[in-house]
Amino acid sequence: MATFSCYAATAVLSHRRSNSRLIDFSCRNGSCKLFLTRRRVNSSFYVKSVSSEPKQEVIDPITEEGVHSYQSSFKPDAASIASSIKYHAEFTPLFSPEHFELPKAFYATAQSVRDALIINWNATYDLHEKMNVKQAYYLSMEFLQGRALLNSIGNLELSGEYAEALKKLGHSLESVASQEPDAALGNGGLGRLASCFLDSLATLNYPAWGYGLRYKYGLFKQLITKDGQEEVAENWLEMGNPWEIVRNDVSYPVKFFGKVLTGSDGKSRWIGGEDIVAVACDVPIPGYKTKTTINLRLWSTKVPSEQFDLYAFNAGEHTKACEAKVNAEKICYILYPGDESTEGKILRLKQQYTLCSASLQDIIARFEKRSGGNEIWEEFPEKVAVQMNDTHPTLCIPELMRILMDFKGMSWEKAWSITQRTVAYTNHTVLPEALEKWSYELMQKLLPRHVEIIEMIDEQLIQDIISEYGTSNPEMLEKKVNAMRILENFDLPASLADLFAKPEEILIHETSDEVVPVDEDELEGKDPQEEKVVKPEQAPIPPKMVRGEDELEGKDPQGEKVVKPEQAPIPQKMVQGEDELEGKDPQEEKVVKPEQAPILPKMVRMANLCVVGGHAVNGVAEIHSEIVKKEVFNDFFQLWPEKFQNKTNGVTPRRWIHFCNPDLSTIISKWIGTEDWVLNTEKLAELQKFADNEDLQIEWRAAKRSNKIKVASFLKDKTGYSVNPDAMFDIQVKRIHEYKRQLLNLLGIVYRYKKMKEMTAAERKEKFVPRVCIFGGKAFATYVQAKRIVKFITDVGATINHDPDIADLLKVVFVPDYNVSVAELLIPASELSQHISTAGMEASGTSNMKFAMNGCVLIGTLDGANVEIREEVGEDNFFLFGAKAHEIAALRIERAKGKFVPDERFEEVKEFVRNGAFGPYNYDELMGSLEGNEGFGRADYFLVGKDFPSYIECQEKVDDAYRDQKRWTKMSILNTAGSFKFSSDRTIHEYAKDIWCIKPVELP
Repeated sequence: MATFSCYAATAVLSHRRSNSRLIDFSCRNGSCKLFLTRRRVNSSFYVKSVSSEPKQEVIDPITEEGVHSYQSSFKPDAASIASSIKYHAEFTPLFSPEHFELPKAFYATAQSVRDALIINWNATYDLHEKMNVKQAYYLSMEFLQGRALLNSIGNLELSGEYAEALKKLGHSLESVASQEPDAALGNGGLGRLASCFLDSLATLNYPAWGYGLRYKYGLFKQLITKDGQEEVAENWLEMGNPWEIVRNDVSYPVKFFGKVLTGSDGKSRWIGGEDIVAVACDVPIPGYKTKTTINLRLWSTKVPSEQFDLYAFNAGEHTKACEAKVNAEKICYILYPGDESTEGKILRLKQQYTLCSASLQDIIARFEKRSGGNEIWEEFPEKVAVQMNDTHPTLCIPELMRILMDFKGMSWEKAWSITQRTVAYTNHTVLPEALEKWSYELMQKLLPRHVEIIEMIDEQLIQDIISEYGTSNPEMLEKKVNAMRILENFDLPASLADLFAKPEEILIHETSDEVVPVDEDELEGKDPQEEKVVKPEQAPIPPKMVRGEDELEGKDPQGEKVVKPEQAPIPQKMVQGEDELEGKDPQEEKVVKPEQAPILPKMVRMANLCVVGGHAVNGVAEIHSEIVKKEVFNDFFQLWPEKFQNKTNGVTPRRWIHFCNPDLSTIISKWIGTEDWVLNTEKLAELQKFADNEDLQIEWRAAKRSNKIKVASFLKDKTGYSVNPDAMFDIQVKRIHEYKRQLLNLLGIVYRYKKMKEMTAAERKEKFVPRVCIFGGKAFATYVQAKRIVKFITDVGATINHDPDIADLLKVVFVPDYNVSVAELLIPASELSQHISTAGMEASGTSNMKFAMNGCVLIGTLDGANVEIREEVGEDNFFLFGAKAHEIAALRIERAKGKFVPDERFEEVKEFVRNGAFGPYNYDELMGSLEGNEGFGRADYFLVGKDFPSYIECQEKVDDAYRDQKRWTKMSILNTAGSFKFSSDRTIHEYAKDIWCIKPVELP
């Protein structure tokens, strides 16, 4: 039994502490009431703070020995759990006492569970403190937890007991659990991955914590109206969060702006500016079948009360009086606030720095406490591992340097050695253009001391490059330095400038009366008349550039620091077609006057800083990690090959099969003969030998249909559309983005619908398998093209779903406000799932793993983790289409040259849309993005038209396979059997062994 007995402790509390107790609990006509009687007693109960600060000793009436006694001797049953729930309904109320309706039942139940978690949590913390073990700290801007109640009681192995207890109290566990809002702390794959990692860390007994921000309003709540997507603020905290404990005694100062002074002792001091306070809010994370319970520490932001300007308030200047308070609190209002404005950029950078500064101060305080005042700082990396999940926490590097140098008095060399051995970086982006950059000017204004440190790191990097490559080849050396520097568009430091000094004379040739710089192609021995086509890596990128990690890999498309095409410097090599558009001779040489060269903005390359400042860099899928080494960071890989690793993502099998799909979980355990697969997913492979078994197939299909019936009911409730549970459930749920190609899916549906309309009823019934096509996902509020796609999906659905000729043969449904809880419903019911991103643009993906685990067959490109999933489940059990990653660059060049010829079926579909088949909305901009050979928002950058023929032909193969239900069920079983590799337990073991060097520590 993995739980500590808080329930016995609650009984003691009820007897000794309360000044009232429950004497009756009754429900009549669905309305439950509490009846109370009063009496006076005196008692106290102490729950120790999980804090990095030393605490004064407090006498606990429930002694440590007593707690261990309860742990070993008492197993919670339904009666004791019911008593605990009633206790919290009375003594930790958020509602009036008269009724025990569902919302109140949820909060009381959650608080009852939290009691168990706190005892396990404190015991875990005590053990780690006592043993002074090395601990990993996972910093992420997102933790997409989902609901916690069912997951927590499942990990505590108390699902049955809680169901029985709540039944006694007049409610079902499912109805109570449905009252919990999803925690709005993330938006997709980056945050979901982080949450899966925490589950695995706790389950595997690794000493680790997570650090993030406590967003009050999340990203946004998505509404679907006749105009498409609308956004409103999330309200997940309106009634409080029963899982969190605010640690008012754990807070740290965070500074912005100000200036840096150098004292007489030579030390730098960052003074003045804006000061806020970051306050810890702790959330316990329980492991499965273990007492280990780790911590997710979230930071909220505030200012001390004295910064409230009482004088201004009383003078009627209310806004001014609250200015400091609002400036501090808004840091944790919104996940990924819009950053089109300077104010938005400043707010984003404040968020990132707050996460890094508060977390590192806390980590260092814990190290000092565990050292007992005898810190040996050289051993800091032997006790602390900091993992940066994407580039958001990059400021950990200069912040750790700042603390070590400015507050601990270390030399540069010592601080740099400690920092590099402590920090590691996970990359989630495959495109160099999408790597995060910040304006140097903005960063210098907001974080002046950190910019000084970054400049020193940049100079150190240049020295390292020179040491490695020497100075015999200045051109090669300059190319390396420019590609690898942290500071972009900067002159070289004065101490190094002489190495790259160039002759003053300018080589010219005389093809006109004006002086023209020699084309670099000529210097390289190329034909100067060769077509000047922009190379793929130089191509201007649409402003909604891709983040590689699955659905939200960390930044919204507006958050990527990408040079937009209209801002991009004109390459010296002429872009094909430019002269023709201006009526000039394309062979005529363009004159580039030196004084007209654009002044490029000075930027700080955050990803380069991550690579330089950390000891390990990992990708998140095999194909992604190879791209990282060969393309994204190739120069760094040549310099430091030992830094680069692969850690293919994974998902927790607890939440994503065992808890969300109990019917399938039961079947798996029955046929394998054990439930051990929940912890050792390798055992799922044993299903392979039963894949043709008729009895298993019957049970498998029954479980799938049961889940489909639940989804049909959910869709009716949420959208009003009725769907047939006997149709194929075809699902694509992920962030709405052009590279994820929901548009390809939708145009395939339009093609299907058009062909159906051209047939008789008998013909279409024979030709097509009935399908329910389900979409879900959010488009960022400022991403216009993504919002057009949402509108297009809803318009197509409104037309098809009301067409009597089509009836149940085809339905299209967009699920509003897609989140973890919706995923837990949809994924078990899925039969076909679409992972159809442009090859080479998805770093990994994690939803593809969840679908495969639940016996869903995938259709997709060879992108991200699709490659490894296809290898594991078998090529015959994965529907593959589309161009390969290594072909993409050449295909874009072909398009730019005007050589691409679109398939006539693709043209037919676009024309059908333009002719108003789906209503009066003007889709010219959306269809226009798929046309032309060049230009902003044109030229089909994501190759929808190129892959369309392959896609619709592959969909015909899907129909053929689905008609043979025995074959399809076998494919489904083999997908589950082959998904064993994609457990986050495997991933975490690899991180722990290869990067963090931490070992499990199990509670007795």
